Amino acid sequence: MRRVIALFLLLTVGGMARAEEGKVVKTLPQYLDLKGRHTLSPSLFARDGYQAYLRLRPKDQGGIRLAVQWKWKGEDASHLHIKAEMRGLTGNTIQTKILDQPVHKNGWFSNWAELRLTGTNYAGFGALVAWRTSLWDGARELASQESFLWNGVPPPAQ
Repeated sequence: MRRVIALFLLLTVGGMARAEEGKVVKTLPQYLDLKGRHTLSPSLFARDGYQAYLRLRPKDQGGIRLAVQWKWKGEDASHLHIKAEMRGLTGNTIQTKILDQPVHKNGWFSNWAELRLTGTNYAGFGALVAWRTSLWDGARELASQESFLWNGVPPPAQ
């Protein structure tokens, strides 16, 4: 019984020490059409079908959206922001676009942020080949997530 109580206390204290840390749970890269839509209906099946349609038809693409699911256990999230780095390929040219925006805590367990690359920023970006999203507290990175090709696609030469 003492071991169970000791283990419970250890886990509780360990959890309290990490209460202020954040996490990037999931990043969903999605193409947008010329009207800014990523799907035509709320069905996940329809969304995946429309994404396949847009992937095959670059002329119908109007941008890229990264939907980022994140967690943070602190009370005040006004100082947090999400940063997204995307690498696009046009012919043999790789270019990087960086988006950064403040986040708003709107859920109990996790939250969603949306970063969009559209208009003149998207023109000439090409096909998305790699991405990296990160949650920041001021100048300190709390958590990040990257696509499996992030380290395999070198950044463009400066």
